[in-house]
Amino acid sequence: MTLRVNDLRVHYRTLRGEVKALGGVTFDVGDGEILGLAGESGCGKTTLGKSLIRMDGRMRLAGGSAELDGRELPLGDDRRMNAFRFKEVSLVPQYSMSAMNPTRKIGKMVAELLASRGERLDTGELHRRLDLVELPRDVLTRYPIELSGGMKQRMVMVISTLLDPSLLIADEITSALDVSTQKAVARTLAEFRDRGFVRSMIFITHDISLTYQIADTIMIMYAGRLAEKAPASVIVSEPRHPYTRLLISSLPEVGVRYAERRLSGIPGRPPSLLDPPAGCRFRDRCPLAFDRCAEEPPAVEVAPGHHVACWKEA
Repeated sequence: MTLRVNDLRVHYRTLRGEVKALGGVTFDVGDGEILGLAGESGCGKTTLGKSLIRMDGRMRLAGGSAELDGRELPLGDDRRMNAFRFKEVSLVPQYSMSAMNPTRKIGKMVAELLASRGERLDTGELHRRLDLVELPRDVLTRYPIELSGGMKQRMVMVISTLLDPSLLIADEITSALDVSTQKAVARTLAEFRDRGFVRSMIFITHDISLTYQIADTIMIMYAGRLAEKAPASVIVSEPRHPYTRLLISSLPEVGVRYAERRLSGIPGRPPSLLDPPAGCRFRDRCPLAFDRCAEEPPAVEVAPGHHVACWKEA
């Protein structure tokens, strides 16, 4: 087992109080697995990813734990986490097209980053990875501003995996790209896993259709909690949680005309995480809600590898 997360709770400090962004999340990611993490904006998926590498100073670990390859990640201690960052767990950040230092040529920047981790630049290996993502080798002599958006994205992917981390967290890395480039980037991530550059991956996105193309497993989050987790094909074809069903049904289908039927969204809005409600956080929007939903439902395994946090499925 590469990653094991148990009852992870993360809060953000704000002027209005603490935002309870993660309300107790438990899941595993196996060796060689790509986990797609999906849900609407504000559901906690980016917070979950960043908390596993501790990349946001506003975060406070409120409880829970995470183990990577049998070693506990010191998520509450920024200094101790520094030994794990980019070597054991790495991140391709959201808006990574602006993640590179604009005042450094890319080759020099890469060498400096590796030196900060006590590593020397292996030029041959760097060239092989540039070839894999179809970037010219002279990109190392350029400044980031000289690269297109897609080229910057692929360069950051190469940098983030140079130390062959056990876990790679890819956070919304396709959101600013055109459709064809999105697919190319997604395929490249899968190839990084297949070639052993990373052992396992968490692919964070709001695009379930894109996640389905590369993920082995998909986990749906809602208001800081796990709603459903299952093999990708099962999530798309046999969703069990009411939120997942509504999320899937709101997506347009290829080849279907909608002249006579409008696509419908999910009514209502997610609850405030400054003071989240007790029980199931989806119940105010759920068409199947009943009295017991005032209690928090556990994530129950309803089939092998298929977990659902819903009283109707328990």
